[in-house]
This record gives sequence, structure tokens and C-alpha cells, in this order.
Amino acid sequence: MFGNMADMMGLMGKMKDLQSRMKDAQDQLATITLTAESGGGMVKATVNGQKALIGLEIDKDLVNPDDTEMLQDLIVAAVNKAFENIEPKIKEHLQKATDGVLPNIPGLDFGSLMK
Repeated sequence: MFGNMADMMGLMGKMKDLQSRMKDAQDQLATITLTAESGGGMVKATVNGQKALIGLEIDKDLVNPDDTEMLQDLIVAAVNKAFENIEPKIKEHLQKATDGVLPNIPGLDFGSLMK
């Protein structure tokens, strides 16, 4: 009877530990950054693990008031590429943060909690 209660208390302790680790891991995501470029490096976008655009560099030779459409396309491409490429870093960071707290359950992806 008390064995089941002890198991339940142990599981609750692990869940509290998991919650604490996840909060710390989410806070640390701001320190993970990635820069992607488009237009042969003429536009560079930097994002962080919290999926925020934190930097944008545009080569001054690209700034042409008569061709803003191309500049807009290059900015969108660089930002999208940066967000796409940061995903594996986020997943890896969250897996490391929760390693050992819960058993490895196939299909359980803590990275999906960040969406």
C-alpha cells in the first residue's frame, strides 16, 4: 500500500524537477542564437531560441528606393531560413535540459512545447 504512495510521491518530485528544468531551459533559449543569410550574404538575420528576430543586417548597396520588392524578399528569405535552422538547436537544448528526469519515451518531444 505504501509502496504505491512512495512511487507516486517520487513521480510528483520528478515532475516538479522537470518543470523547474523546463523553465530554466526556456529562459536560457534567449542565449542561443543563429544567423542566416540571403542574397549571397547581403541580408543577414539573427534569431534566438525564443524565436525572436534580434538582428538584421542589410548591405547598403542593396538599399534602392526603386527596388524595395527585392529587398523585402531577401529579408523574408533570411528571416525564414534563420527560424528554420534554429529549430534543431532548440530541440537539442531542451533535450539536454530534461535528460535523466523522465524515462526516454518514444515520440515525447519537449521541443513541441515551445510552439
